[in-house]
Amino acid sequence: MTPPANLETADPQSSSELDSKQNQNRDDFLNELPNDVEMSLFDHLEELRRRIFYSLIAVFIGVVGCFVVVRRIVEILEIPAQGAKFLQLSPGEYFFVSIKVAGYSGILLASPFILYQIIQFVLPGLTRRERRLLGPIVLGSSILFFSGIGFAYIALIPAALKFFISYGADVVEQLWSIDRYFEFVLLLLFSTGLAFQIPVIQLLLGFLGIVSSERMLAGWRYVVLGAAILGAILTPSTDPITQSLLGGAVLFLYFGGIFMVKMIGK
Repeated sequence: MTPPANLETADPQSSSELDSKQNQNRDDFLNELPNDVEMSLFDHLEELRRRIFYSLIAVFIGVVGCFVVVRRIVEILEIPAQGAKFLQLSPGEYFFVSIKVAGYSGILLASPFILYQIIQFVLPGLTRRERRLLGPIVLGSSILFFSGIGFAYIALIPAALKFFISYGADVVEQLWSIDRYFEFVLLLLFSTGLAFQIPVIQLLLGFLGIVSSERMLAGWRYVVLGAAILGAILTPSTDPITQSLLGGAVLFLYFGGIFMVKMIGK
């Protein structure tokens, strides 16, 4: 049965042009700056000063609050040092250690508010496409940072301390400087948290088209060497167990980052 003469067949070329135009309009929409407001250099500096001031207030409140309960924080951080006793080798050493612990803890406690201030400062200069990427990156980075702190507290610190305690247990009595101990613990906690940001950096590089997942995988030999060097640099101790654990975690995160970059098609 022949179709009526007044019905027109679809034009494939016009349909393709329509799709191309829709994609172009969508790209233009995603590349727009919503609520774009012109600001002078002085206005930007004033905005930056205000955000830094708010962040410093949050850090101050966090440090003071942590100093109030610093005894409990110190007790928690001393748990991995099973079988060791701590000494105060100079007057006021424990007091300054308390300030140091409260400072690190206060910054950690205020970090969500500081991150919020950073986002509010850079947000007006981001396009809609970049804003869609901002949420997953911030969330993933936060989760990985605190996961790194938890990994250091649960695995790295106990492994390193067990090695040191067992190595000279039958020769020397375990009497440690409380200042040196907390310097070791705090540095290891925060350095591991920073090392856990590797997948976030990989996703950014992949999304921006700077490095593809194939190129990341092709350089695995250099990554293995870099993980060993990074484990030696970031760990304040020189024992092979801690360095191996951190280096292994870096490799796991790196190859996990490659998988995630591959998942987004880069």
